[in-house]
Amino acid sequence: MDFTHRLLLGVVLQFGYEKLLIAGFMAGIIIFLLGVLKLGRFIKFISRPVTIGFTAGIAVIIFSGQIANFLGLRNLEKEEAFFLNMKEIFSNVNTLNISSVIVASISMAIVISAPKFLPKIPGALLALIVSTLVAALFFPSQVATIGSTYGAIPNGLPSFQFPEITASLVIELLPAALVIAMLGGIESLLSALVADNMAGTKHNSNKELMAQGVANMVTPLFGGIPATGAIARTATNIKNNAGSPLSGVIHGIVVLLILLVFAPYASAIPLASMAPILMFVAWNMSERKEFVHIVKTKTMDSLILVVTFLLTVFIDLTTGVGVGLLLALLAFVKLMSSTLKVSKGLPDPNDKLLKPEIVEKGTKHPQMTIYSVEGPLFFGSAERLEEEVDEILPSKPKVLLLRMGRVSIMDTSGEALLTKIVTQFKQQVRLVMISGLQKQPKELFKKTGLFDLIGEGNFYSRTSYAINQALTKLELDTKQTADVVRTKRSRNQELGMT
Repeated sequence: MDFTHRLLLGVVLQFGYEKLLIAGFMAGIIIFLLGVLKLGRFIKFISRPVTIGFTAGIAVIIFSGQIANFLGLRNLEKEEAFFLNMKEIFSNVNTLNISSVIVASISMAIVISAPKFLPKIPGALLALIVSTLVAALFFPSQVATIGSTYGAIPNGLPSFQFPEITASLVIELLPAALVIAMLGGIESLLSALVADNMAGTKHNSNKELMAQGVANMVTPLFGGIPATGAIARTATNIKNNAGSPLSGVIHGIVVLLILLVFAPYASAIPLASMAPILMFVAWNMSERKEFVHIVKTKTMDSLILVVTFLLTVFIDLTTGVGVGLLLALLAFVKLMSSTLKVSKGLPDPNDKLLKPEIVEKGTKHPQMTIYSVEGPLFFGSAERLEEEVDEILPSKPKVLLLRMGRVSIMDTSGEALLTKIVTQFKQQVRLVMISGLQKQPKELFKKTGLFDLIGEGNFYSRTSYAINQALTKLELDTKQTADVVRTKRSRNQELGMT
């Protein structure tokens, strides 16, 4: 039982089946609104290692889940944990059914060979028909079927009934509906993402959400539980060349015909006939070559891939994707923080912009310090600039010039650091200048008030303009200091002479 089914079971146990239908109806409305608000586009931010990881994990779950049916094992306890299910298989291997193995082997052989010898006939359909006939003719009542395992398939349409919804009921079920909507939307979009990777297509996430929302609003009216996109069935379709939207329509029609006409015959399909089909699908959707390729890189992506894969297999899809996304985010922050470059510079002596008297004798730092900042300045990289500025603060430079022409993105953490630096310099009656400030940081400065704190006159489009202005100010300060020194010397000489 995956996380989705456990969630629905939890809602049933807490509120009852009737309220589950209402919660599903509400979830359908929420999912539809997510599509209308175009929030589906955020699915594109799932990194490829996460996608490959959970796809491979689902493939393992699908494959392992069919081992018991392939071997015809009996008396297995259905467990939630993967390793417990594997333990059950090994514990009951003595119940192996040779008839099931023969039927499953025939089905597997047809599935594998049909694309080569009969490319125009769907291998899965041919395997299902032939192996079912073999089981019916040679092993009657010896192989577990859908009917013998799950009971007869109903052959009538459900009745329409609109649930009675009140305000108090909406408030009571809203948390459950939100969780169902979030999980349902995510799983459906992940299913679409897997389909894109397998078929080389590109889905419309917002349309997907809107369609799923409508489906989940209609389904409860006929007694149906909330539904999501199914990765296993999607992968089966694609691997059998049924990748168009029409395949979904045909799927619905076939299910309806089975329900109304062929229910007794469908009940006779052996589980051993279907097991190889799903195993073959799992093998093809496992992305094994891409998996090995990413692992061989021995990078952070390798860790993200393996962790997502293991958590998907041993816990559930939601946990695997959630942790994978968190690790991907941390990896992205680390990568982006390493792209920030902070380098110290001086005015070019060849341009005679640096005068000898501007550098104080006996010190290593000029009165004007210039830093070139390149890259995104955000919470993950701001520390790099802070360390550099802290290093020059004790020398008390009179002017700090920040060249920020290559800082295209800045967040409030970067802005807060600059505010701190500007405040420190202003307290010491010193000056901060900025050159080449781009649009996004400038807009942020104006919104936070940092632009006014620095002063409009201290922003320059070119570094050379800022340097000329700073040197002019420093020369003026130097002359004023020299005049004061000369005046003091004259007075001291006069007093000495007196």
